[in-house]
Amino acid sequence: MMEMSCKSGEKGGEGGLLDNGKYVRYTPEQVEALERIYHECPKPSSLRRQQIVREIPILSGIEPKQIKVWFQNRRCREKQRKEASRLQAVNRKLAAMNKLLMEENERLQKQVSQLVYDNGCYRQHTQNKGLASKDTSCESAVTSGHRPLVPQHPPRDASPAGLLSIAEETLTEFLSKATGTAVEWVQMPGMKPGPDSFGIVAISHGCTGVAARACGLVGLEPARVAEILKDRPSWFRECRAVDVLNVLPTANGGTIELLYMQLYAPTTLAPARDFWLLRYTSVMDDGSLVVCERSLNHTQNGPSVPHVPSFVRAEMLPSGYLIRPCDGGGSIIHLVDHVDLEAWNVPEVLRPLYESSAVLAQKTTMAALRHLRQISQEVSQPNVANWGRRPAAFRALSQKLSRGFNEAVNGFTDEGWSLIENDGVDDIAVLVNSSPEKLMALNLSYANGFPAISNAVLCAKASMLLQNVPPAVLLRFLREHRSEWADNNIDAYSAMAAKVGPCSLPGTRIGNFTSQVILPLAHTIENEELLEVIKLEGFAHSPGDMIMPRDIFLLQLCGGMDESAVGSPAELIFAPIDASFADDAPVLPSGFRIIPLESAKEASSPNRTLDLASALDVGSVGSKLSSDHSASDRCTRSLMTISFQFAFESHLQQSVAAMARQYVGSIIASVQRVALALSPSNAGYNSGLRSQLGPPEAPTLARWISRSYRCFVGAELLKSCGEGGDGILKSLWHHSDAIMCCSLKSVPVFTFANQAGLDMLETTLVALQDIALEKILDDQGRKALCTEFPQILHQGFACFQGGMCASSMGRPVSYDRAVAWKVLDEHETAHCICFMFVNWSFI
Repeated sequence: MMEMSCKSGEKGGEGGLLDNGKYVRYTPEQVEALERIYHECPKPSSLRRQQIVREIPILSGIEPKQIKVWFQNRRCREKQRKEASRLQAVNRKLAAMNKLLMEENERLQKQVSQLVYDNGCYRQHTQNKGLASKDTSCESAVTSGHRPLVPQHPPRDASPAGLLSIAEETLTEFLSKATGTAVEWVQMPGMKPGPDSFGIVAISHGCTGVAARACGLVGLEPARVAEILKDRPSWFRECRAVDVLNVLPTANGGTIELLYMQLYAPTTLAPARDFWLLRYTSVMDDGSLVVCERSLNHTQNGPSVPHVPSFVRAEMLPSGYLIRPCDGGGSIIHLVDHVDLEAWNVPEVLRPLYESSAVLAQKTTMAALRHLRQISQEVSQPNVANWGRRPAAFRALSQKLSRGFNEAVNGFTDEGWSLIENDGVDDIAVLVNSSPEKLMALNLSYANGFPAISNAVLCAKASMLLQNVPPAVLLRFLREHRSEWADNNIDAYSAMAAKVGPCSLPGTRIGNFTSQVILPLAHTIENEELLEVIKLEGFAHSPGDMIMPRDIFLLQLCGGMDESAVGSPAELIFAPIDASFADDAPVLPSGFRIIPLESAKEASSPNRTLDLASALDVGSVGSKLSSDHSASDRCTRSLMTISFQFAFESHLQQSVAAMARQYVGSIIASVQRVALALSPSNAGYNSGLRSQLGPPEAPTLARWISRSYRCFVGAELLKSCGEGGDGILKSLWHHSDAIMCCSLKSVPVFTFANQAGLDMLETTLVALQDIALEKILDDQGRKALCTEFPQILHQGFACFQGGMCASSMGRPVSYDRAVAWKVLDEHETAHCICFMFVNWSFI
């Protein structure tokens, strides 16, 4: 029967070559049945293959060995298909990038020709008339603080015909910046083009205002790209609102929109900005989609927006997006941002923030391109989910945290904020908000139906200048060492204030949380932003909690930890959440924003000189740590903004305000102490804070783990990895099974884990030491460990049957088997116990 079905297969059926060289053909019906099984299980076990032969009549005459060969061939074809598809995608991307680079090269050649021509004209002019008595291109960075004089142009006509003329003029000027030589562009430091690069990013040099330009590829269609970029609040964190006040269609099928846009101020020391804009959307003859914008500050005979209190009217020069369809799908994008942020009315120390093209590129131009790449990746991987949520849900949570923090920092009166007091000594401002809109937005109620007690929100905020400490280094310390600056009672009060039932003010410290666990939720493509949950375990807030301590959960957004990102702010924003982690849970964000104020790469601009007084304001320290702290390190100054929010009962306003002021004051003192310790002059303190795979002894520990496994188990733990400690550590770190070390204490805690181990525990290396071994094992696992522990100490190792355990978040984990062995140091002394969980997976 089997031979007949194999030999009489129809043309077009599939076959397989057995070990004996016999080629077996399958009928289309057999292939269809095997394909159905393949989609359910691409790699069936031996028992499963025997079951297939028994239960499916059409396959009953085929040997299980033949089934095995068919599945091997099928997996091979699938792998080849995926690889061919990947190579085609890479080829399309390389072709598009090559086209982009050729266009960029052509633009640079035009720019060089223009510079050569200008240089010749300048030399001829100087030879004929001599040098000018005053060089107006070099202006002092120290000004009187008054608004500079600008030439007054006659108002433009803002009637429909006049708006169309302005729109066409804006389109021409934008294209000359995006693809021409209207602006002298300089490559953004650290940005290099390539097939896997971020894109081509450039910043302006010697033009009015600040400007940035980016070119890149995304796997989205032009119409979708334009839709995303127009929704500026979804990707630009500083954008408070964009209101479309009027829409006018044009004869060529385009649209003219009149917009009013508000931007948050990044710090408490500067006012917010707003823009009155024209946006023109049109399609070019080659099919490219263009969205360009400019300010309408000097117009007449048309609509206008009066100046709004608390906002400074800034100007947007012709900017926008050129979106071209790419062969094979996707789009090639040119983005240009060109603004004049009116830096004359901010304190002098903040002017680099408003006069830096690199800062504009980081927070606006590159942010748009990053957001598009993130959306493109999510579209290409629609089934990827974490914690039961889609990536869009995590983006919404990140936006919620950032927006709430910006609202607290700015404290707009139209949001219901009112200033109740301001400390003149340390400039800690305290504001209160009891507006119904604020409380409704917080949704201070839970599914149990009981109303929340808190009926007002208080915010304490301040800003401080930091010297000689890189923002990324300080941010990592604040994130990883919360106990160095946080008051546990305040954390408990903040968590309890949004819940039902009365909550007393923090007083005498009753207890302390036993551990801090950082649980990753999501991250962006380049890991420039992390969303995570902070779990503070075993906290006792009241005498009754001493019997059963509670856990406190914080939703935390962390960004700007890359020291090489020029002009990028570092942020640590968090808010207490309920253990249910509901999407509509109340969020009162608090946290830190650290903004670099200087960049040595821009300080050397030939069009700007520094007065002697300015040069003496800062020292010569490094902004990027190095092992030798060489003299080449550049000077750094940064501004930290601190804002903390508390929900409270209105009759406790004075007490809560005093508590909040005292708390923020203590945080300022702690941050100053930490910043002093982190300065490059304290190299010993600093060296332990640099990013690495594990603790300083990790290479040595990896060698001990591998050698002890070979000694006690009699087999090699790692594949050939060379003799160096770094090679052993790298192989251990990327091992497919979860490997983790526990201390030899009465309550064993984890001290090290490889990447698979961290994934299984759902934690990070920083928070690993706060997890006890007994918390992840179930009852059967704890009993087995107690039984086998003497054998581990005396014989050196023990094997455990497959079972169940739990991650630090309580998610069940299954594993096929586990091995535990004693790790000996160089002196043959027991250093720790190492566990390996084989073939683990979440259930």
